[in-house]
Amino acid sequence: MSSEASRPGLLLVLSAPSGAGKTTLARRFVQRHGDATFSISATTRTSRGTERDGVDYHFVTPERFEALVADGALAEWAEVHGRRYGTLRATVDGSLAAGQIAVFDIDVQGGAQLKAAYPAQALTVFILPPDEAELARRLRGRSTESEAAIQARLAAARVEVAKGLAGYEYVLLNDEVEEALERLELIVAAARARLAGRPDQRAESAAARWRREAAPCGSWRAATPA
Repeated sequence: MSSEASRPGLLLVLSAPSGAGKTTLARRFVQRHGDATFSISATTRTSRGTERDGVDYHFVTPERFEALVADGALAEWAEVHGRRYGTLRATVDGSLAAGQIAVFDIDVQGGAQLKAAYPAQALTVFILPPDEAELARRLRGRSTESEAAIQARLAAARVEVAKGLAGYEYVLLNDEVEEALERLELIVAAARARLAGRPDQRAESAAARWRREAAPCGSWRAATPA
């Protein structure tokens, strides 16, 4: 068996406030790693535009979702804006068995559930923009929301950041996409090497700088509620 085939599966959990660049970072990571794939969530909301069932989401009825919860078929789930979203346990187990990196673009509530269900295989990374002023600039740059809506997102971001700083294993500053991507790759390399029982000292040393306790977080620690 080749070393590539024997590499352990990993659940890469990425969370961030809206506007931090998490989705862009996740997509770039998947593009650069052939064994990485996005986890497809189940949801009770209806499809939008060109979204396809089984490709973008697993679209289910509220009744079916409730049955999945009751059967313990979801590794994590949450209700967002009146719609439910969740990760099928079979999808997670399949990715791990195949030695893949399953990439999750979810909130901290879902991330905490995944970490509790898969403590060894789940790697939690919280993505931060450089500071709140930059986050506000990015949100206003979208030109899709009112100032009141932007202020509400910033308030929600402070709460989300506080949770990420308190509970996630790594905190990654996304000040420049390529640099953030390289940092993320080192964090993943270190985690997979640990899982395989073959620690990578170079990756470990580089990743250590971004562990929650040591990560440079700019002004975010002072800006978030206690």
